[in-house]
Amino acid sequence: MQKPYNVLILCTGNSARSIISEALFNTMAAGRFKAYSAGSHPTGNVNPFAIEQVRALGYPVENLRSKSWDEFAAPGAPALDFVITVCDKAAGEMCPLWPGQPITAHWGFPDPAAVEGTDDEKRAAFAQTVRQIRNRVQLFLNLPLETLDSLSVENKMRAIGQQPL
Repeated sequence: MQKPYNVLILCTGNSARSIISEALFNTMAAGRFKAYSAGSHPTGNVNPFAIEQVRALGYPVENLRSKSWDEFAAPGAPALDFVITVCDKAAGEMCPLWPGQPITAHWGFPDPAAVEGTDDEKRAAFAQTVRQIRNRVQLFLNLPLETLDSLSVENKMRAIGQQPL
């Protein structure tokens, strides 16, 4: 088996959507991918509802943390194969230069952390976000990456981001 592909999932705060995406990639990819998450302006905290959802996936939550994307542009950072933005604000920001010349795409998702209401309403929003992200991750994992050229992969990744939620 070849080395795992490295994927970085970005959002502004790195507290919910990107954290959930990291966990889904690492859980669903069966070692084919190593996912990381980061934010352009990390909050410093992982949303408790995101932790709840990630724990329900069976993903270890002890090492989850809200971190800056600068960590992944620094010397010694993993060479990235893919970078995916999951919030519209991060997609519009000027990104650092990533090691490895990764293929990039935007997969926007509504922010479940912005939902106001009861804890049950917030949990429902986070559960919906997990379903939406899981669907797109599964589409991506189904791509025959080993047989596609990078332009084809980029086009397919971007098409996944255009799929209805």
